[in-house]
Amino acid sequence: MPSRIFKFRENINLRIFSSKAFVIKLFRVLSFFVFVAVIASGVYFYGFPKTPQSLLIDQRIIGYSLTFFVFRYLIYIFYDFHPVDFLRKNRMEGIVLLFFIIYVSFPKFFNSLIFEPIFNDIVESHSHILFQVYFISIFIVELGKSGPKLTALNLRPTSLLILSFMVLIGAGTGLLMLPEMTTTGHISFLDSLFTSTSASCVTGLIVVDTATFFTLKGKLIIMLLIQLGGINIISFATFFVTFSKSHGNIKYQSLIKDFLSADRLSDTKHLLRSIVLFSLLSEAIGTVLIYFSWGNFHFSSWHEQMFDSLFHAISAFNNAGFSTFSNNLFESGIRNLYAIQIVVILLIFFGGFGFMAMEDIFSWSRIKERRKMPWKRLNISTKVTLYMSLSLITLGAIIFYLLEKNTLFAGENPFQIAVTSIFQSVTTRTAGFNTVDISTLKTPVLIMFIFLMFVGAGSGSTGGGIKVTTFAVIVKSALATIKGEKHVVFYKRTVPFSAIDRAYSIALFSITIIFVSAFLLSITEPNVGFLKLLFEEFSAFGTVGLSTGITPLLSSAGKTIIITSMFVGRIGSLTLAMALSTRVLSTNFKYAESSIIVG
Repeated sequence: MPSRIFKFRENINLRIFSSKAFVIKLFRVLSFFVFVAVIASGVYFYGFPKTPQSLLIDQRIIGYSLTFFVFRYLIYIFYDFHPVDFLRKNRMEGIVLLFFIIYVSFPKFFNSLIFEPIFNDIVESHSHILFQVYFISIFIVELGKSGPKLTALNLRPTSLLILSFMVLIGAGTGLLMLPEMTTTGHISFLDSLFTSTSASCVTGLIVVDTATFFTLKGKLIIMLLIQLGGINIISFATFFVTFSKSHGNIKYQSLIKDFLSADRLSDTKHLLRSIVLFSLLSEAIGTVLIYFSWGNFHFSSWHEQMFDSLFHAISAFNNAGFSTFSNNLFESGIRNLYAIQIVVILLIFFGGFGFMAMEDIFSWSRIKERRKMPWKRLNISTKVTLYMSLSLITLGAIIFYLLEKNTLFAGENPFQIAVTSIFQSVTTRTAGFNTVDISTLKTPVLIMFIFLMFVGAGSGSTGGGIKVTTFAVIVKSALATIKGEKHVVFYKRTVPFSAIDRAYSIALFSITIIFVSAFLLSITEPNVGFLKLLFEEFSAFGTVGLSTGITPLLSSAGKTIIITSMFVGRIGSLTLAMALSTRVLSTNFKYAESSIIVG
């Protein structure tokens, strides 16, 4: 009997072999148009006011699309020479399709949809959400399968990094301009672009009040932009490439290796899993802690309280600084909730510490390795990041307290003073939340904030700035030069000159861009004090988000300058310079040496 089945199947394979390539290619092309139709339907459904006719069209598109994917799945099984293996490899897609077939068929035998009582208590149109989640999942799978085809574009890794952010910002700009995203039904292109860039680059500067100007849908879009921009969309793109069934391309694994400072190319898959899992776990824990820390602050429902908790957890971990309150965490009734401030401090710190450093400290494999081999210690980069971060936080908190103790801390106990001071020091380095009125701070405090914003967070983190390791290398190099030492040493390890050159290059490019941008802002905003403009520029380039209150008052030219600064600050000035530069064909030569007077 098995031999007859095998022969029967072999005859079918021989008959369909000539048409297999054409049919598979046809369905791939059709899948693209179906995806476009589903995406357009979803955008229209959530972005425009609903009418009976639009709802009917949307339901038909979803129904036809689901039918298409079921039919496509069956065709793929039929044309596969090993259908059992195909079912095994694609079992998740098959299970999901079976679920939706049952889901659609359920009302024909019963009078309600599956899970209707549960979903109706949370959201409306739950069937649309389920279907769209399914289509998004299918789209991700298809993206993973086609990931290696990215090499056909022949893009340099730095160009791919820039392009990924441009696509994310462009998509966010378009979505935020939809009528249902704002309470007024309208937002200018420039303000939408500014908001999308600020969210995608996890900055937090705003030109409109997030709390009152955007609807729940608009806030969801902002939250999604923060999430993708914080972990870095290139991580997601490479995630799909490296985890596709056809295996990731070495070129893009090399990109994520360099971006995350991985030691080996084989580490990239493990790192990406760790990044996603660690980020989601941190945000989930943060959401729960914030949810139970609101005290007596009033919410209209537990849904609103949960959403605000989730929003602030994602914003804090990704060092974005966006808030659902008009006055940020300086909002009346919230500014004195010190439990929330402590949770936000921890989320900001871990999000801005750097994924490689967190992996080195908290990875179970590293912990076991150090227990078995006690002589093994933390990596040098981890040590520098940890000690520099703690030192800068401590220094910033002490200086903030000493300079503002006579104006901000009247009547507060030592615990409250410590939390407020530490909060401002932590958030200034890259996050952008505030529990005090920044516009009322003294000039020395603003100058100190500018320094902290410039240094920023840890390498390979959600934060910005030139990074603490870059600053540490520059300081160490300068001290070594003054002392006449030939090498830069950290913890009995010599830093290669290539790393020192890179640190100086990053600092030089950053200072140049900030200086040019501040110069242009002084031209476009002649009525604003230069210190406020300089503070705004450092905040934008460092992707911090703190402001003295001038952001909404900027001219169109000023907003454009800040948008550019946020973008360049997020992708890295050196990355931009490398992307725009031409490749050196050969470095195997050296001209005669000559002395240049320096100093």
